[in-house]
Parts: sequence; C-alpha cells; structure tokens
Amino acid sequence: MWALASLLLASLVRAAIPNAMLRGRPSLPKLPLPDRFITPPNGTVLPPITTVYYFDQLIDHNNPDLGTFQQRYWMNWEFYEPGGPIILMTPGEDPGDDSVVFTTNETINGLIAQQQNGAVIIIEHRFFGYSNPYDNLTSQSLALLTIQQAIDDLEYFAKTADLPMPGGNAVKPGQTPWILSGGSYSGALTSWTMVNKPGLFWAAYASSAVVEAITDYYGYFTPIREYMPQNCSSDVEAVITYLDELYGANDMAGIQTLKEAFGLGDVVHVDDFASAIQSNLFDWQNLQPDAGPGAMFFQFCDALEVKNGVSAGPEGWGLENAIKSWGNFWNTTYYYDDVCGSEDAEACFGTYDTSQPYWTNVTVNNAERSWFWMVCNQVGWYQVGPPEGQPAIVSRILQPIYDQRQCVNMFPQAFTYPPQPTTTQINAMYTGWNVNVPRLFFANGLRDPWRESTVSADGLNKPDNPSMPIYEGDGFHGSDFITKNGIVDPTVAVVQEAALRYMKEWLAEWRPSA
Repeated sequence: MWALASLLLASLVRAAIPNAMLRGRPSLPKLPLPDRFITPPNGTVLPPITTVYYFDQLIDHNNPDLGTFQQRYWMNWEFYEPGGPIILMTPGEDPGDDSVVFTTNETINGLIAQQQNGAVIIIEHRFFGYSNPYDNLTSQSLALLTIQQAIDDLEYFAKTADLPMPGGNAVKPGQTPWILSGGSYSGALTSWTMVNKPGLFWAAYASSAVVEAITDYYGYFTPIREYMPQNCSSDVEAVITYLDELYGANDMAGIQTLKEAFGLGDVVHVDDFASAIQSNLFDWQNLQPDAGPGAMFFQFCDALEVKNGVSAGPEGWGLENAIKSWGNFWNTTYYYDDVCGSEDAEACFGTYDTSQPYWTNVTVNNAERSWFWMVCNQVGWYQVGPPEGQPAIVSRILQPIYDQRQCVNMFPQAFTYPPQPTTTQINAMYTGWNVNVPRLFFANGLRDPWRESTVSADGLNKPDNPSMPIYEGDGFHGSDFITKNGIVDPTVAVVQEAALRYMKEWLAEWRPSA
C-alpha cells in the first residue's frame, strides 16, 4: 500500500509544474515491450523479462556499516551460452520498470547479446524508481545520491551479485567478460565508470553520452536551431528577440500583451513566461528518424509556417503572424489545456510559490526530484538562452540563476542560496571530453540536442581511433540504441554495425583472470 500511495502522489505532483529542467532531461527514448514470448533457441521457458530481482546494495560505499538496501534489476538470458558476456546497463534517471525493453534485441544491448551469446541486465539507479536506501527523498537522504556512489553501485553489483540464470554464480568479472552500456546520462555514467574503474568492464557502449558537465548549457538548443525547419526557426527567433527587447526596455505593458497572446496573462514573472514558451522546443528531444509530420514538434512548426495552405519561405511569415499563430497553437492544440489541465497559468508555470507540493513532496519514485538533486549539485546542464551575438530561439532572460533559484525552492534544507553545481570537479574527476580509455565505443547523433556535451560537440574535433571509436549518424537523442532506427536511417545502421563489429573484435581478445 505504501508503494502504491507513493506512486500515485508522485505522479500527481509531477503533473503540477512542467519545469524546464525536467522537460529536457537527458533520458533515453521510450519503447514498448516486444509482443512476443522470450524463448531461447533450445526452447527453455524463461521467466518473463518483467520479473523483478533484488540485490543487496551498500547504502554508502564509504561506510559499509550503514548496511544495505534492495536495488531492483531485470534480466534476459534468451541468447546466453556459457562464456558469453554479461551486458549491464542502468537506465539512469528513469525508473527501471520503464526500461525493461533494453534487455531485448529491440535495442543495441540485445543485438550485442544475440551476436555474442550474452545476457543483458538492467539495474535501477539508486534513488530512482523504488531502489531507495531510505523511504523518502529528503535532502538528508539524497546526500547519498552522487555520481561516485552510482559508479560504486555498478562495481559492487558486478563483483558480488549471483545472477538468477543457470550458472549465474560463476560469471563475475574475470570469469566472464562484462560490457557496460548506457545512453544519455547513463551513457555518461558508462564513460565515467570506465575512467574511474579501469579493468572492471572489458568493453563499453555509450550512446548520446553527456560526458561533459556544463552549467550554462545553451548549447542544448544549437542542434535544434540548426536542423529544425528554417522558416520555423526564423519566426521563433523573431518572437524571442521581441520578448528580450521588451524586457530590456522594461516595457511591462508590452510583455503583458505578449503573455496574453499565449493565454498566459496570469503568469506573474516574465522568466516563468519565457520558460513556459520554451516548452515547444523540448519536443525535439522526442523525435526519432521515423518521426512523421504528426510529431508534436512538426505540428508546432506547421502551426507557425503554414498559412492558407501555403508554407512560408526560409524567412518565415514575420513577427506579427508568429505571435498570433504560436499563441493560437498554445491555446487550442496542446500546451495549455493538455499540460496544465484545470490549473490556472500561474499555478501551472509559476516557480515562485514554494508552498506548492511540487517543491515539498518527498515520497520515493519521484524521478524528477532525484534528478533535480543531481542537476543542482553536480552536473548543471541548465538549458538557457545563448550569449549576446548568437542567434536565439530561447530567451536570454533565462540564465542559470533561474534554475539555481529553484534548487533552493526544492531543497531549502540543503541550500540557503542558489548553488553552483560542481561541474569543474566532475569533469576533472571523470575527464569529461578528455576521456581516453580502451574499448569504449561512443555513438552520437548529429541532430541530438545533447550533442554539445558529448564527444561529438562542435569544435571539439576529438580524434576517432580503433581503441576508442567515435561514430556519429544523422540521428536524434539515443537513436542508435534502438534497433528499428537502423532500418529507417542508413547512417544509424552504420553506427550500429560498427558497434557490433568492435564488440566482436574486443570480446575475441578477452581472457579470464588467472
């Protein structure tokens, strides 16, 4: 009953404020479970892949005397044969229940397992889902939610877990090769673990891995602006420029008129309004190579750019039409009714009323709160407006302080003033863009909004080499992780085929420890 009540309350609270830091979380794509029975070639009946297993994980790796908590994991050994690899993945900042499909050959994990006769494990990240050392998400409990503790979890599991498959007590690292896999934040965690725990995992696959922690992450919107329809970016930029000019001139009457065009006249603070209309751009992260014109991002652009059946040229239709069309889209198609429901605009988008349950709820299985903690303390990635002189599809009103103030809202016991995340220390500890470890495969997408924090960031020009290959297709966020994307997009297929080729070569080199 406690678990059910926590789940219901957390889901209600999550719906309260569509906060920008959470709409653009670096999460993996969502996939449905395959509609088939999981059966090995020998016909053995396996437990359903949705079966939950539990591992006694250390609460604090720096103080084992604190005891253990139950960390959930899922496993699929349909392709396993003795001597095959164990592929371990954490979904990162999402509950593990949502990621069970990543044990199957609908994803790169399963393709590697199928090729190499391996087994796949999904292990839930500490403080996400129900893998919680404590029964709350207070700042006191969340003090043990750190990147290093998460890395140590992976090591302790690999070295001590007895797996539920036949022979699962004799497949520790050294007895059989282990592959670490991840995408997005968990892709970064994959890279960071390979740096921090050399030799533990024989090989690794990191998709859209956000290896560089960045506080002022305006680069999130760079690939979006570059690859969205040019007429759409022109008109979005016109509206954002107008908003920033009004703000610079302290023209509050003009800002109020603009807010009312979006049905957001009741939003008190201009930064909350700027954050609200930023929402449309986050739909880009949901795109994959097979996205059609019905995808929400393209509905948004069509609303701005198709007038009387005619599409605007590259320059768009201009400011007046952009305000009218964008505002109408908000009011009639999706955002206000669908996101806010019966709440008024200020209750939905305002971030200054700290009494709202969104800020105060500490029940577990609230991934947004846990992620907020990591963002505020360690990784930043505040998706803000660009510096002056660069094209802006997001208002420059939005700067890191907007998000840092909300860290105080969420965790007043931990922060008495807006905190600075320790991005410099994180990049020094885990080498960020400077990563250089053997048998680590990086896969990225040209149109990924998180590209600028990966090893394929513009201007980084990190050399690709056979020891640590870096491949980039035309995909979006985590596109290469999904098997069907390689069928739709030949450039993604190249990435997937290269990964399988390297894994085969690397695993052929593995030898058991003496």
